[in-house]
Amino acid sequence: MGGSGRSSRDVLRSRRSGRPAAVSYTSLVKCPHCLEGIHENWAAVMNYTDLEAHHGVQWMVCPECKRYLLRLTRQPVTGSLVNVSFLYPRSTARPVPTDVPEPFRGDYLEASAVLGDSPKASAALSRRNLQHILREEAKVKHADLSAEIDEILKRGTLPSHLADAIDAIRQIGNFAAHPIKSQTSGAVVEVEPGEAEWLLDVLDSAFDFWFVQPAILKLKRDALNQKLSNVGKPPLKASPP
Repeated sequence: MGGSGRSSRDVLRSRRSGRPAAVSYTSLVKCPHCLEGIHENWAAVMNYTDLEAHHGVQWMVCPECKRYLLRLTRQPVTGSLVNVSFLYPRSTARPVPTDVPEPFRGDYLEASAVLGDSPKASAALSRRNLQHILREEAKVKHADLSAEIDEILKRGTLPSHLADAIDAIRQIGNFAAHPIKSQTSGAVVEVEPGEAEWLLDVLDSAFDFWFVQPAILKLKRDALNQKLSNVGKPPLKASPP
């Protein structure tokens, strides 16, 4: 994912215009400033190679909030995976709805906070968090993460967008080549490009399904029952557990 080499004139021209001169498109990610989904559009500031790895410093401007992003990439000379660390901003402050209880809330905030410095650690926290949600909220049988995902998908109880997102975790994370991600969900291992961000996005959707929407419906039900009580009518029948 290292950018192509450019002259100092190209870099100066791109800075004056506010747009990168050399462009590389990859995946859709969230801007760490405004948290809007954006297409990555990185330009190289500098590239260098030592005995261990190819290094690059890249920048772009978020098309939504117009703020600068700066990151460091590192690709081992003997490998294909590219490790990415944000130089600016240093952390991703993702909000968590107040309806999300502990420990899910705390684990999410920690995974979000370390994303810029260590995508590997962030992904490990998010995988473990998702597994905890599946066990505690969906009541899946304890197994490895891949088997637990299979169980919840086979039930057919999830909305399609959430089912597809959870299912994609195994493909994006390349579980076939890295089975430890499934066997030990909290293991800190190499991640694929965009994997850590995707896991946080999946948790956003999981929080909405298991915590936020039920809380909203409860407030609406309670308000309606109060109105029914005021006119002498019985409350709505309680939903089965």
